[in-house]
Amino acid sequence: MRTDRTFTMLKPDSVEKGHIGAILEKINASGFRIVALKLTHMTTQDAQAFYAVHSERPFYGELVEYMTRGPIVAAILEKENAVEDFRTLIGATNPADAAEGTIRKLYAASIGENAVHGSDSDENAAIEGAFHFAGREMF
Repeated sequence: MRTDRTFTMLKPDSVEKGHIGAILEKINASGFRIVALKLTHMTTQDAQAFYAVHSERPFYGELVEYMTRGPIVAAILEKENAVEDFRTLIGATNPADAAEGTIRKLYAASIGENAVHGSDSDENAAIEGAFHFAGREMF
């Protein structure tokens, strides 16, 4: 049986507010298995590379600044239908539009500080996971 993987980051606002444990518990309770996990701090170069797809967007500079202001928790999660199920679990980008009980409804402050990143496709999950983790760091 093939099990899907997705990538997530608990963003600096989640770490600053002490929500790491609560968010990881919600992820576990939703049937995801954590196969890689680390607390790290993205450099400006890291954030620029990770978000290069948004480099022409007006919010790019603010996004890079936000993602480098403090530590993040990077994780690779495993579950059948991982990408889609995790996107459902985190909720809409704007926490005001997020469904009740989703991570962003519970922990995000705004569209800009939306608590958590979740890959939007299987392809991006693989790319994003490989950006943060070496093969020997995944179990």
